[in-house]
Amino acid sequence: MEWRGEGLLLGLRRHGEGAAIIEVLTPDLGRHAGVVRGGAGRRLAPVLQPGAQLALVWRARLSEHIGTFTVELLRPRIAEALGDRVALQGLGAVCALLLRALPERAPEPGLYAATCALLDALGAPDWPEDYVRWEVDLLGTLGQGLDLGSCAITGATEGLTHVSPRTGRAVRGDAAGGWAERLLPLPGWIAAGGAAGPAGALEAGFALTGHFLGRALASLGGDAALPEARARLVAAALRARG
Repeated sequence: MEWRGEGLLLGLRRHGEGAAIIEVLTPDLGRHAGVVRGGAGRRLAPVLQPGAQLALVWRARLSEHIGTFTVELLRPRIAEALGDRVALQGLGAVCALLLRALPERAPEPGLYAATCALLDALGAPDWPEDYVRWEVDLLGTLGQGLDLGSCAITGATEGLTHVSPRTGRAVRGDAAGGWAERLLPLPGWIAAGGAAGPAGALEAGFALTGHFLGRALASLGGDAALPEARARLVAAALRARG
């Protein structure tokens, strides 16, 4: 069995004396693991960094085997993030969430392209907002998609101010009535694009996607707690936004 393509490095752990097991996100194979001989050594240390875009060759005797990867560096994204605390924490959050949430070997070409685009923009002024929108896309991939296009009660497409924490559907403020306090705020910038503005509006975006991501992780039969890397990103982004 042999596959050739590219992927994003999500994580690495030592395997034996000098090898490493890497997990990558690929468009054709989804989240996929494999052994890299010499992956724990100095020669490959600059290559096997989180978020790195790699040219990959995977080989195995049978498709169900873990197999081995040979790797070649295409883009070392962690070096681009080192001078920006928010970007560095964001890179860690993306990798940690994908490792926790994605099933193995389920092709996700759309998510792969969206993740590459997000990481290509690391450090841009509105990058935290783009990250929240990426989490909305990730929820759709996980079967927990949000319906933010129209009011669940009236069908209206304007004036949407809240989201049901149970259904993920948007609601107009004047239609929520006495239930408004039980709903999650819907920041307008998520659907409209552009910057969030004040830190409070950005925080509301993180809170909205965080609620549904926790539910998605729980539905997978694991811990509903979000990765610590995401909490560090939220803290860094809000601190930078003031």
